[in-house]
Amino acid sequence: MSNGWALPFILVAGALQALGATMNGALAKSLVNPWLATSVSFLLVLFLSIALFACMPRPLPSAGDLAAMPWWAPLGGITGAVAVFAGLLLIQKLGAGPVNGLTITANLVTSLLIDHFGLLRMEVHSLNPYRIAGAVLMIAGVALIARF
Repeated sequence: MSNGWALPFILVAGALQALGATMNGALAKSLVNPWLATSVSFLLVLFLSIALFACMPRPLPSAGDLAAMPWWAPLGGITGAVAVFAGLLLIQKLGAGPVNGLTITANLVTSLLIDHFGLLRMEVHSLNPYRIAGAVLMIAGVALIARF
């Protein structure tokens, strides 16, 4: 994917994430059991992933790629599942704005720390006053959305 598509793709993904959280909330309300709703949601993702892999099975990792993979790399899906489950449980009670705002703000603040300290093998991007101001504005914005 060229860099020209990166920004629109990320914006669409963010919009879809907000829609998905709301859809998952409706799913949880309809299915009553949040674990069943989570299972249904992730089964659909699994089927889509398998279908896409069947269409595009290359490239495949080499033994060296697998040996060099950090032990924690496959756990990303589980961390995403926690966010999905939290939204699934809380979006009907708190509203889409506060749940998505808090999720995105927590994501942003954590990402700044990952960048600053080079965690999880990321390249270091040091904190600076502009990045800190951006995080503070996100926190203030979410506080306003949640309050009003």
